[in-house]
Amino acid sequence: MNHNKIIITVLLILFGTVLNVHAQKFTHPGVLHTGERIKYMCILIEEQVEPAYGSFLLLKEHPCAQADYKMKGPFRVISRDGAFGYTKGKMESDFSAAYLNSLMWMLTGNKAHAEKSLAILSTYADSLQMIPKTNDAPLLAGLEGFKIIYSLEILKHTYSGVSKKKIGKIEQMFKRLFIPIMDAFYAAPPYTNGNWGPVVTKTYMAAGICFDDRKMYDRAKDFYLHADDNGTIANYIDGETGQTQESGRDQGHPQLALGAMATVCELAWQQGDDLYSALDNRLLKGYEYVAKYNLGYDVPFKQWTDVTGKYCGWAVISEKSRGAFRPIYEIAYNHFMRRKGFPMPYTLEVLKKIRPEGFERDEPAFGSLLFND
Repeated sequence: MNHNKIIITVLLILFGTVLNVHAQKFTHPGVLHTGERIKYMCILIEEQVEPAYGSFLLLKEHPCAQADYKMKGPFRVISRDGAFGYTKGKMESDFSAAYLNSLMWMLTGNKAHAEKSLAILSTYADSLQMIPKTNDAPLLAGLEGFKIIYSLEILKHTYSGVSKKKIGKIEQMFKRLFIPIMDAFYAAPPYTNGNWGPVVTKTYMAAGICFDDRKMYDRAKDFYLHADDNGTIANYIDGETGQTQESGRDQGHPQLALGAMATVCELAWQQGDDLYSALDNRLLKGYEYVAKYNLGYDVPFKQWTDVTGKYCGWAVISEKSRGAFRPIYEIAYNHFMRRKGFPMPYTLEVLKKIRPEGFERDEPAFGSLLFND
């Protein structure tokens, strides 16, 4: 048996045992990936199956996925805007490095990656004191919080080199600083464009799973399905055409929202709940609409009144960033087409252009490998 096969064998044992223990509290183990899926990804890498292997190579070569990554922080205060907005790019890089190194540990068994991810999270847990209540605080909590939770979940249940004390410190940092921001967003009257809601909800749901907190998980599900907010499946995507609430704004934000919605659905799917099918598979319609328009085709567009009444001035669909595809398409295609057999012709056309999916710091990313059942 060669070295790579030994690593894969160890990983199969590791994820097949440790993660199944975690499954006792939630229906299925892990945040986004079950033990079975991880085994399958390792096999795809070992056998160099495309396009999955291509995604792995993009991950492996990314600067934030290196075990010798040099931290830009840590900081006592982090923010996307306001007086501490200068920390934005640096802390995003650090949390991306924690996330990507945890993926590399998960997929290769190289402990140096686990140690790097753990070092970043532990250093921030020792340093971080505040996330100011600026306009973008909920986006920070959602976009960066998901990377923290995903990394924490992997390390907590697969890396024997991490102590309960270190895990506890990271958990307390998240519970003390990130969860209150998301709770406040949920409690506030609707005030944002629709990408904010699923960005917050994917992290809130993931945290509920990681912390074995069923109330958090259920609250996230209820928001996605029933909240009075632009960021719900009912309010963000038109049931007839698939037009999104932000289609008149630009083409980047609808993709951000769709990727976050798909992540919420995938998290729930791994716990035995089917949110993908909500409102007659409306998420599929949103994906096809956005894919079709960004491929250069004409799509119908209507002006509508959003939940807040503030974002109603877009009389035509926006061409801003049209054709700039984000790595959000494999996760939806994997479910609707591979699992369920529902055609997604425009999504597939996008994938033929962009495969293998690479990395974008706010998206599911590396989907050709990570979402390939």
